[in-house]
Amino acid sequence: MTIGQRFANALESRWVTPSYAGWLLGSLAIFFFVAATNTLAGWLYVISGISFALLIVAAIGPARSLSRIEVTRQPLHPISAGDRLVVELAIANPTSGAKSLLQIQDLLPTALGKPVTSVLETLPADDVHIWNYSLVAERRGVFRWQTVQLRTAAPLGLFWCHRDRLVPATAIVYPIVLPLTHCPLIDTTGRAPTQFQSAGYQAEAATAGLTRSLRPYRWGDPTRLVHWRSSARYGELRVRELEVFIEGQHLLICLDSASPWPSDDFEQAVIAAASLYFYARRHNQNVQLWTAGTGPIQNHQNVLEVLARVSSNEIPLAGKPPEQPLIWLSQNPASLNLLSSGSRWLLWSTQQPLSPQGSSLNSCGAGLVIQPDQPLQLQLQSST
Repeated sequence: MTIGQRFANALESRWVTPSYAGWLLGSLAIFFFVAATNTLAGWLYVISGISFALLIVAAIGPARSLSRIEVTRQPLHPISAGDRLVVELAIANPTSGAKSLLQIQDLLPTALGKPVTSVLETLPADDVHIWNYSLVAERRGVFRWQTVQLRTAAPLGLFWCHRDRLVPATAIVYPIVLPLTHCPLIDTTGRAPTQFQSAGYQAEAATAGLTRSLRPYRWGDPTRLVHWRSSARYGELRVRELEVFIEGQHLLICLDSASPWPSDDFEQAVIAAASLYFYARRHNQNVQLWTAGTGPIQNHQNVLEVLARVSSNEIPLAGKPPEQPLIWLSQNPASLNLLSSGSRWLLWSTQQPLSPQGSSLNSCGAGLVIQPDQPLQLQLQSST
């Protein structure tokens, strides 16, 4: 934005700026006034006087038209990257007179796209106009903005005026969660694969002895979990909620967010962390997510919000990961040598890490080197 544009924008936000028609009429008014001064012709004075009167009315009108217009915003629901974000604004006119020819602009952050504009022809007195629009959020993140700009040139179109309304908004865009059908990296971390499969089978197939509570039946619940005595007593189907069968210690998925990452690689790593976490949850694992900024966290809502906010090269407030088998997501090959026995890793780097003995990747436990030219979901489902 040039200096002239910044000056015009500042003038328009505090007072008014002339439109093309305003500049034209102002020039003619000055011309007629100069001509009247030179010729002392009364009719020229009349024309210039009427022109100046119109300019004064046109300069006062836009600011008065925008006064007392109220703007409110509905809370934004979190979405996943690639989904449509729906924004709803309410523009209210609590005055006794109608407002006309309004331009409404929601000034979005650059990461979400260009500002979105709507034109409202008439806003009746004591009325509320609901404005809905949607946009595609391409990348995960937490996006904040607060300015809605109201602009008009009413009533005569000779001067533009805009006023900002502070209407805070926060859009949380979660990372994509890949629908993994299997994941050897999860299945073999910290235990033998056969133990994991046995634990999962017991938790899924149990019908007695592991009941934690009863709840109403929901569509899709297996009929083998229906508690028939309680169903007969309450007059509706009741289903057993089973205790989660956990084998061994917590499964910890660690994202090396304290290191500097290439942007695209880090976005892939965040997607991988989310996908691995929810795959483990679906298979009744007691799983936690660790980042350098938060430490271990649980609960899918907290995990999604942390993964929406996390950035590379962040301050390591949580210190080092716990000394236990874990899944390590990093772009630093040297960090693999520090992993506990039984850990697994995902590496976004073509460099071969060297252990103190000078051996390569194979000495650092089982893992995968992620190839940027191959689908991430297929790589996560491949054998380590």
